[in-house]
Amino acid sequence: MGFNPMHTVFVGLCCLLSSFLIAQGDSYSKSVGERPNIQAVALDDTPQIDGEILHDPVWQKIHPIAAMWQSKPSIGSPASERTEIRIAYSSTTLYLSAVCYDSEPKKLVAADNRRDASLDNMDAFLFILDTYHDGQNGFVFGTNIEGLEYDAQVTNEGIGGFGGGRQRGGSIGGFNLNWDGSWQVKTQVGDFGWSAEFAIPLRTLRFAAGNDKVWGINFRRNIQKNNEIDYWASLPLEFNLNRVSLAGTVSNLHLKSPGNLKLIPYVLSSTSIHNTGSKSVQVDFDAGADMKYSVSPSMTLDITYHPDFAQVEVDDEQINLDRFNLFFPEKRPFFLENAGLFSVGSPGEVDLFFSRRIGIAEGGSVVPISAGARLSGKINKTNIGLLSMFTESRFDVQTPKNNFSAARISHEFKARSSVGALFVSKQPLGSEIGHFNRTYAIDGKWGLGQKAQLSGFIAKTKSPNDLGDNYALKMQARYDWKGWLLNAAYTEVARSFNPEVGFLRRTAFRKPEVLIFRRIRPKDFHGFLEFRPHVSYRGFWGIDGYQETGFLHIDNHWVWKNGLEIHTGINFTTEGVRNDFTLVEVLVPKGVYKHKEAQIVFRTNASKTLSISTFHRLGGFFGGKRYANRVSLNLRLGDKFNAVTSVNNNIIQLPGGDFNTNIFSSRLSYSFTPRTFAQALIQYNSVTNKWSANVRFGKLRDANTGLFLVLNTATESFLIKYSRVIELIK
Repeated sequence: MGFNPMHTVFVGLCCLLSSFLIAQGDSYSKSVGERPNIQAVALDDTPQIDGEILHDPVWQKIHPIAAMWQSKPSIGSPASERTEIRIAYSSTTLYLSAVCYDSEPKKLVAADNRRDASLDNMDAFLFILDTYHDGQNGFVFGTNIEGLEYDAQVTNEGIGGFGGGRQRGGSIGGFNLNWDGSWQVKTQVGDFGWSAEFAIPLRTLRFAAGNDKVWGINFRRNIQKNNEIDYWASLPLEFNLNRVSLAGTVSNLHLKSPGNLKLIPYVLSSTSIHNTGSKSVQVDFDAGADMKYSVSPSMTLDITYHPDFAQVEVDDEQINLDRFNLFFPEKRPFFLENAGLFSVGSPGEVDLFFSRRIGIAEGGSVVPISAGARLSGKINKTNIGLLSMFTESRFDVQTPKNNFSAARISHEFKARSSVGALFVSKQPLGSEIGHFNRTYAIDGKWGLGQKAQLSGFIAKTKSPNDLGDNYALKMQARYDWKGWLLNAAYTEVARSFNPEVGFLRRTAFRKPEVLIFRRIRPKDFHGFLEFRPHVSYRGFWGIDGYQETGFLHIDNHWVWKNGLEIHTGINFTTEGVRNDFTLVEVLVPKGVYKHKEAQIVFRTNASKTLSISTFHRLGGFFGGKRYANRVSLNLRLGDKFNAVTSVNNNIIQLPGGDFNTNIFSSRLSYSFTPRTFAQALIQYNSVTNKWSANVRFGKLRDANTGLFLVLNTATESFLIKYSRVIELIK
């Protein structure tokens, strides 16, 4: 086995940073102060959910909280506008109201009203509920002045890898925007500003029943005319709403266990064109169902029979300009719910459980799922997740019947700490029963106050004819406080490590990485909001000590109060190519390539009618040159129509030949109401020379069910799907 002194240096750096973090971990409480509390009020009469707060007698009997504090632009200052917040509950429902006073209501911004559209660049109100009061997990709900429905699940305080994660497409991480609960919100706009009224059935949440319960809670308000973000429980500038360990509390909760048994059937009709010598039209009908049962307020059983995900948006086009695997994220709703519970590894690099392996073969071909079940939730401070899915055979892609199973347990301790274990199994059925694949892992994190955390995992795989050397591990030290983010990590994947129900970006490597990131908020300096100087390094060595990749990045982000951003950086790269490989029909010979490249990013205020984002990279590339450009144009017409058009262009000049690549993408969306939309994704890939369009119309009911019409030109198919929630026990 080869040895490289760099590995010892980085392991030593992790240990040195760990010692610093331990020394720093005890003093955080003096910096953040006492966390605020709000009392929930038990109701006899419930409010009418119409957005009207000021004249509703139910709400007016409840004393509001009103103090909020700026995180942006002037951290620690009182909010520029008053916000009144009230919380109440009945035996079945949690109610929350917010009156967002505004001295200039004509300047209110509603940039979008699609469900789960980003609320970052508009007037909005959001809150997070830490229903177990564990300081690590929560449910996020939010809306804008038009009554947009926004909800998400947070695990591990939203952290999912190097610098954080946003599980938008289903990559493992700590923020799952694709979770959709059953709840409602109504808003009103007037001379006073605007107001929002939420009703969240308790069966939508997970919690421990009992008297005098306390939940974690925090509120956020966006005041877009000032590019302002306010919080009720104030936060240091580097954190956001997901930082539930710094949330306030809501008390006086006396909660009973709500009954909950739902059946969610669907029916589907699809029409497709087949080219088998001559074109033929095939019409198919299908049906299936999901069932959701609350075993307890904190534990849910989900059962699916013949699930279908035809309404899910297609994958984004990608072109591989390297010699490693491309990552396509999970987008299917069944697998995205509670996905963070099963997440162990490094997002997009070493995923020990990657649900996309279930029902999707290599190349993206769909493999039918016959049935499956998931039991997930929490018992006291222990998170539990059990998953078992059965897929049918598909001989054209050489896929037999399989059972995929995963078991996850994680126990949480105080101070953002936990220890857990993961087991993942792939077991072919029938004639292929002799082959199997298993993954075993343990992981943990140790929170050092609010400032720091140590974390890591170690995993092993097992298959027939194992050659040994089948392990992977990672250790990481992280400090995040007062504008500083320091991160050091070391990852190692052995030659025979093979998680068949996971994802490996590359195999057989040792990877040290380090990040030093600083946020600087000047009080008043030529309109600047923030400077973010930083330097990062990541290197990949083979197990034999041969360096395959080195990437040193030095950058600064220049951020103005008006929303303009410019990032200026330089990269120093090393690529060690062991064997000749082909890059878009051009041969790249084996050898070592060392280069420099300039990098610049330009972004305008995304809340404006027209905004632009560009990314440019110019420099050496495998012995030649690369000019990489990505330009995105965002057009917003009111709160109904949004269009994001992007062009990703690479002009590559190599000793073996020159070529260009282009990906065109245009996302068009029109929202008739927050629950009725038409969307289109139009794409072109110059390498395959193919245009494709995925056009969807949806009329949503509860929990993302309803009527869907989908046209997919790539598969030459059109389908109609209808699903609904049937409450068997309320």
